Parts: sequence; structure tokens; C-alpha cells
Amino acid sequence: MVSDKIKGLLSMKGKKYKELAQLFGISEQAMRNKFARGSFSADELIMIADFVGCQLAFEIDNAQKVLLTKDDLRKPATANSEQ
Repeated sequence: MVSDKIKGLLSMKGKKYKELAQLFGISEQAMRNKFARGSFSADELIMIADFVGCQLAFEIDNAQKVLLTKDDLRKPATANSEQ
């Protein structure tokens, strides 16, 4: 399960739920709920990878990798772009 792997990464890197909740701008309880449901978006997985100093990638036949970085995060809509 994805949640278990994220928990493992946090543990290996000495990070806490509280720090991850702060990064996401949500309460610790809301973060615990995300872990219980395993409901992480691609953007959230990219943020978590960056937070723990890892890379999130698609690996093809051990020869090619497509890395997902913070540059791939969706940009929030601005007031001007909604018009």
C-alpha cells in the first residue's frame, strides 16, 4: 500500500506526520486520514518525494527513467487566468 511506503520513507528520513501536514497546509488529523485512506494525488506524491529528498520516477526496463519533479506540479489558477 502506498501509505505504508510513505510511512517508511518518513521514518528512514527522520520526518514526522506533523511536518508533512504542515507542508500540505492541513491538520495532523487530516494527514492521518489521508494515510488511512491511501488517498494521495500525483502532485502530493511529488511533494512528498521532494520533502524527503527522493525522486519520484517511472522506470522503463531499468534503462530509461521519467522523473517527476516540483516543476511538474500543477500551478494554481489565478484570478486573471479564470477570465
